[in-house]
Amino acid sequence: MHRITCTVFFEDPFWVGVWERTSEGTYSCAKATFGAEPSDAEVLAFLLNSYPSLLFSKPYAAPQRQAALPNPKRAQRLAAHAVQATGIGTKAQQALKSQYEAGKEEHKVISREQRLTAEERKFQLKQEKKKAKHRGH
Repeated sequence: MHRITCTVFFEDPFWVGVWERTSEGTYSCAKATFGAEPSDAEVLAFLLNSYPSLLFSKPYAAPQRQAALPNPKRAQRLAAHAVQATGIGTKAQQALKSQYEAGKEEHKVISREQRLTAEERKFQLKQEKKKAKHRGH
């Protein structure tokens, strides 16, 4: 069973949509930035036109849903314990954060390789200049 939910909220200075996809026990999410506050029709048009181009995070194991809690006070205590144990933030925010961190690590590796390549090229040019000076030209 596939399930997609969209949450649109204001994250200063833009309106942001978080798309959550749950299917076959996996969970992934993506983030889309809107300019002004989107209407329902604009969100639907975005879904129909741009959904395939959304970059979803890597799939995580979807947490199993629990049965409804019988007592509101007990539910409040359990929610307080859960927030205290895992920190503040939704699973979508946590998934987007991990996707951001993975991209940051990948960027660090790529930029390091580029820097080393540039340093090697610079060193080779210096060596060639040094050899040219000794040739007497």
